Amino acid sequence: MMSEYKLTRYPLFINGALTHPTHEQYIEVINPANGKVIAEVANGCEVDVDKAVAAARTCFDQGDWPNTTPDERSKVLYKIANLIIANAHELAALEVACSGGTISRIKGLDIPAVADLFMKLAEEIKTFQFVENLPLTPLPEPLHSQVRKEPIGVCGLITAWNFPLLLLAMKVAPALAAGNTVVVKPATTTPTSTLRFIEIISTVLPDGVVNVVTGPGQRIGEALCEHQDVDKISFTGSTRVGIAVQQMAAKTLKRVTLELGGKGAAIVMPDADLERTAYGALFGVYLNSGQACESGTRLLVHESIHDELVDQLIALSNDMVIGDPMDPGVAMGPMTTAAHCQSVLDYIESAREQGATIACGGERVEVAGCEEGFYIQPTIITNVTNNMKVAQEEIFGPVLSIIKFSTTEQAIEIANDNIYGLSAGIWSEDVVQAQGIAQKLRAGSIWINDWHMMRTDGAFGGYKQSGYGREFGKYSLTSYLETKTITTSFEHDKEKKTFHKFVHKTLA
Repeated sequence: MMSEYKLTRYPLFINGALTHPTHEQYIEVINPANGKVIAEVANGCEVDVDKAVAAARTCFDQGDWPNTTPDERSKVLYKIANLIIANAHELAALEVACSGGTISRIKGLDIPAVADLFMKLAEEIKTFQFVENLPLTPLPEPLHSQVRKEPIGVCGLITAWNFPLLLLAMKVAPALAAGNTVVVKPATTTPTSTLRFIEIISTVLPDGVVNVVTGPGQRIGEALCEHQDVDKISFTGSTRVGIAVQQMAAKTLKRVTLELGGKGAAIVMPDADLERTAYGALFGVYLNSGQACESGTRLLVHESIHDELVDQLIALSNDMVIGDPMDPGVAMGPMTTAAHCQSVLDYIESAREQGATIACGGERVEVAGCEEGFYIQPTIITNVTNNMKVAQEEIFGPVLSIIKFSTTEQAIEIANDNIYGLSAGIWSEDVVQAQGIAQKLRAGSIWINDWHMMRTDGAFGGYKQSGYGREFGKYSLTSYLETKTITTSFEHDKEKKTFHKFVHKTLA
């Protein structure tokens, strides 16, 4: 039976307090598992963005947070990690209710990863080189130079709807670790866990360090990107919107990092363990019902093993447990919105029209007790060529396109023949050979004999139109820091100022 959720109204969070939106308007949040309204969130406007940015700006310019030592910030990050663990059940339930992600995954993967990320950065900043003293130089005169890494300032963090808490943490954690203040704009469809998360962590932060403004991206996101007092934008979402974010931020030369779309290609070599590959490849595309930018959505299979592997993939797909995401026994929940559900179905239909074969799935699913939910069958498409729409465009659903190849060189060419470069992989028992192939694949994350192997102390980000900048660990810190060089001269004798003679000819 579908779980019941209490309808809650969520205002904005500005300067340490829950704040009603200027126009007193709210937006309904829909539970994708049953189509019911579960919450209302503030429908903010540009005035609300101004208030949030002003709070963050004042806190950064006049408050103590940017001037805290790394050790002091480390202690706060550990406190945040403990708060996440202490409130795990509430945060997970909120996320399931608005995103449709399964409770087993969010409690077993997302929440632990969020807490771990804060702890990893808490340790990292203890030894991170925020200050570097360059060697003393006697020529052309005695001088000392110090290179400092300092917080950028006010960071606008715009997150996507598919992994609300994890994507939020990937931005908030390094921003805070570096000493910045933030204004968060969560996705309108999945904002509740973000709002509660920020409210919880604000209890160990000065007022104004963290702020949240909800509302449509075309209004709130644009206002953040163009705001004179915002110093950096970090955006996760589609490549189309990422391009617009970059263009808007360019008007004030903001620092920008973008984590965008993907079309992960996994190459299955002839020597691959087929059972392990079948399980792992479907994990790569069915996690979160395929709503993950780094999903392995193109499976490039050597012709000698193609038919046998397809049979195993179909059998496993037919065994997938689809249903109420609050049920711990469920493997796949719904698409997050009705519109996105239809978009995925349209992609599947395009494959039929272009001559591909729907080997299994491809239709909506009606789940008992969740009849109004946005569910789609796990789908395997065969006879796909790399020029088809389903092979080139990001579907963002439980859809695996299978492409045959004959030679390793051909497989590498197909894998790289895409505008995206977020993830790729190889399935092979010859790990040395696989590592050689990995070096030729143009993607930010290459996985061998598994998928979704992301580490909170690693680096995550894309090549090509999958964006730029890296998230996780120390690799995320640098994009939230400015670099300043301070040089001091110790030469007091004007006659020994070697370069001054180029201007002051009396010294020549």
